[in-house]
Amino acid sequence: VIHKPSFTMTTFLRTSAAVLAALVPFSLAGTPETCTNTQLSCHGSSTNTCCYNSPGGLFQQVQFWDTDPVTGPSTSWTIHGLWPNNCDGTYSESCDSKRAYTNITQLLKNAGDTSTLSYMQTYWLSDDESNEAFWDHEWETHGTCISTLKPSCYTGYTPGEEAVDFFVKTVSLFKTLPTYTWLANAGITPSSSKTYKLSAMNSALEDAFGAPVILLCQDTNVVYEIYYGFNVQGSLQDGTFEPATDTGSKTNCPSTVKYPPK
Repeated sequence: VIHKPSFTMTTFLRTSAAVLAALVPFSLAGTPETCTNTQLSCHGSSTNTCCYNSPGGLFQQVQFWDTDPVTGPSTSWTIHGLWPNNCDGTYSESCDSKRAYTNITQLLKNAGDTSTLSYMQTYWLSDDESNEAFWDHEWETHGTCISTLKPSCYTGYTPGEEAVDFFVKTVSLFKTLPTYTWLANAGITPSSSKTYKLSAMNSALEDAFGAPVILLCQDTNVVYEIYYGFNVQGSLQDGTFEPATDTGSKTNCPSTVKYPPK
């Protein structure tokens, strides 16, 4: 009697591919499509959604000011995420369950991108779950809906490299948006006793950023979150991010707000 091996060639190939994906640095893996003659997202249309972000062409870089509990440095806001908005205030969410990765830390390590990971461990923090669970959620909910990050947009694609691109870009954008410093430069600093005009905060941030921003409040009048909007010329990976109005989003803050210290 000839017994069929339980570990078939197909199983071997699948296992080998998974091991290879975990071991090979992404610098030796796939590359995103080269984009030329690109259009600005939310302006016009294109059938090449590897070079034109659609439908989520308005990217909102969202930051937290967490004071209860405190997260992150006392002189910096922290990252919430990067959300592809459908140019009108609506969102698509959780677009590809097959790519709902739960090993963001390991993906970044495999890519040799420990500097991004280290930065995230300081500036991309959760106040109610593990940081890893928070990152997994942001990728699954928002990252999987970005058209230019689809696996078909890469040559020589290695599973997970598009998630690395997502986190690298989110961190890169955050570094260009020093909310705390921009407010402090206008004389607006956290205080347990002072209140501020929402219009003054908006003006200080808009002048520095180059487009209107959206501040959000909790407990009625405590500022805790901000949306910066961008349109993108080209892909998320290699395109140019241009400040844009957060069309379809609005504040829930009153005219006078609190900005408490951490």
